[in-house]
Amino acid sequence: MSVAVTPSGKSPAPRDTQRIYSIAELAREFAVTSRTIRFYEDEGLIKPRRQGTQRLYSVGDRARLGWILRGKRLGFTLSEIKELLDLYHVDRTGLQQMRELLRRSRLHIEDLERRRADLDAQIGEFKDVETQVSAELQRRGADPASD
Repeated sequence: MSVAVTPSGKSPAPRDTQRIYSIAELAREFAVTSRTIRFYEDEGLIKPRRQGTQRLYSVGDRARLGWILRGKRLGFTLSEIKELLDLYHVDRTGLQQMRELLRRSRLHIEDLERRRADLDAQIGEFKDVETQVSAELQRRGADPASD
């Protein structure tokens, strides 16, 4: 979750590292509300500078927001995301962060595979019920396709 890779996983285009973003710009770019961004700020995930009442977001804040949103899409909790993001400040090489991301990703994969197996089993059971009930309706002279 370092800033070396964009949230889409692609290498970033060269950017002006001094660029400042408004909350409206980031909300538009990431298709979220300003309220969402302020929530992540309240949770300590991003820390924009202030100029009066205006929030000023850096390139780093923008990258962190991208990673927060990607982490949420992947099913990480906000505390997991914060821990992963904070690891970059502990080890600027990003190695510790990448190792932890890999470890947690593997745990999420294991959990998702278990849940998929459970869902497949449930689907199988429902198909058995469907077959049995359809057969019983037909045996009784009723059309299983009608409501």
